Amino acid sequence: MGSKSKIYHRSSLRKSSSSTLLFSVLITCSFFVIILLAFVILSIPNSSSDSPKAREVNNIVHHHTVESRKNGDDRGDHREVNSVIHHTVERKNEDDRADQWVEVISWEPRAVIYHNFLSQHECEHLINLAKPHMEKSTVVDEETGKSKDSRVRTSSGTFLARGFDETVRTIEKRLSDLTFLPVENGEGLQVLHYEVGQRYEPHFDYFLDPFNTKNGGQRMATVLMYLSDVEEGGETVFPSAKGNVSAVPWWNELSECGKEGLSVKPKMGDALLFWSMKPDASLDSSSLHGGCPVIKGNKWSSTKWFHVEEYKV
Repeated sequence: MGSKSKIYHRSSLRKSSSSTLLFSVLITCSFFVIILLAFVILSIPNSSSDSPKAREVNNIVHHHTVESRKNGDDRGDHREVNSVIHHTVERKNEDDRADQWVEVISWEPRAVIYHNFLSQHECEHLINLAKPHMEKSTVVDEETGKSKDSRVRTSSGTFLARGFDETVRTIEKRLSDLTFLPVENGEGLQVLHYEVGQRYEPHFDYFLDPFNTKNGGQRMATVLMYLSDVEEGGETVFPSAKGNVSAVPWWNELSECGKEGLSVKPKMGDALLFWSMKPDASLDSSSLHGGCPVIKGNKWSSTKWFHVEEYKV
């Protein structure tokens, strides 16, 4: 009896092992089948060529292809397809600026450079808006508060009213975000053009007369946006800036005028923000600044002045 019991026990173990092995094989196969089904499902495109958007693009490409072939130019196929793709990308990427970053260059005066603040398109747009209306630049008469001609400033310029068009409004909103000052506190954009030899002698942006502070109070901050590169010269120089002014990485690229203080080289798209008032609301005499003569090339820039209070236009 003992021997028969052992034989029966061994037989039961064999059957149990076979069942376990079969079950494991079935589980493994099921797992692989599920993975395969998932792969097939994920491989199915989200949209077919029958979708409205796909039909629209296909119709555009087909239309231009037929027209190109009618004109006997098979190369038109590639040009038109590239054009469709190019414009689609442009619509998706409304902000075509390069990477932006802020660089502190001085604490006396408080001054920072916002690199790639404007896109190339925005720079060219401001220049094109201003070109038909450029006149000889003037300065403010401290006795009357009115504009007057001066040998101190030899550039030409014009003003673009606040909110002039959609692009200007976008830039003004960005300027407000940069300075943490309301759009309503800013004057209109001034666009300036400097040719070879033209300059702007050192001056303050804040007012020392009772006339110009009646609208908006004192000017407290300036954002100078560079709309073009300059081959040589044209730097913005702060002759009264405190600190080691020769520590800037571009020191060896500066003109003689640029080495007379802390200087910033014009670079298309960059914006220079500096404050004419200290945090305690006193006037900052270290904000004295000027535009060095252009030695080679042309200089286009745009200035936005912010007041302490709302500037009414």
